[in-house]
Amino acid sequence: MRGADEVLLVIDVQNDFMPGGALAVPHGDEVVPVINQLALAFSHVVVTQDWHPATHVSFAEHHAGRAPFEMTTLAYGEQVLWPTHCVQDTQGAALHRDLHVPHARLVIRKGHHVGVDSYSAFMEADRVTPTGLTGYLRNTGVKRVYCCGLATDYCVAWSALDARGAGFETVVIDDASRAIDLNGSLERAWEQMTAAGVLRTRSVDVLR
Repeated sequence: MRGADEVLLVIDVQNDFMPGGALAVPHGDEVVPVINQLALAFSHVVVTQDWHPATHVSFAEHHAGRAPFEMTTLAYGEQVLWPTHCVQDTQGAALHRDLHVPHARLVIRKGHHVGVDSYSAFMEADRVTPTGLTGYLRNTGVKRVYCCGLATDYCVAWSALDARGAGFETVVIDDASRAIDLNGSLERAWEQMTAAGVLRTRSVDVLR
């Protein structure tokens, strides 16, 4: 069992990010059995969910003449326009039925502010609105955060970078994550994470 000061952060393992979902991550379903095995080694697990209102600003359908995956500029900066996904209280927003982490202590729902997107488990995309996860982890004595889930180059990477920025030792479990890899986004994400001091490992090494 991993130490009491370590947490497994399971990011956005939701139906809409699975093959056939509204914003499918290639091979996203492959992370589920790996995460289930990892979770058995952690007494402390936190789960996140993308949880958007139907009118969310990041949805391409709300921008006339724009298509999914185009870029636009919002009040807080550059924004990818996404297909409508993970709408609150829909099946697409639900966690994958085979994800089994019954001992998860906390579910962080993000992206619920209609006017700002959210990739990171720690901070909305405006970079000023916190989710509260930083304070929770500090209050529960966490020193090291292991990140996994979907997608490596977006929500996992942003969460890992913010965990480092908050002072936590941070590790991304590569084989428990999958990427969208939009226009080289995966390579850029790893460059940023490596530069920030985020470590990269595989589940077999975590489970030793």
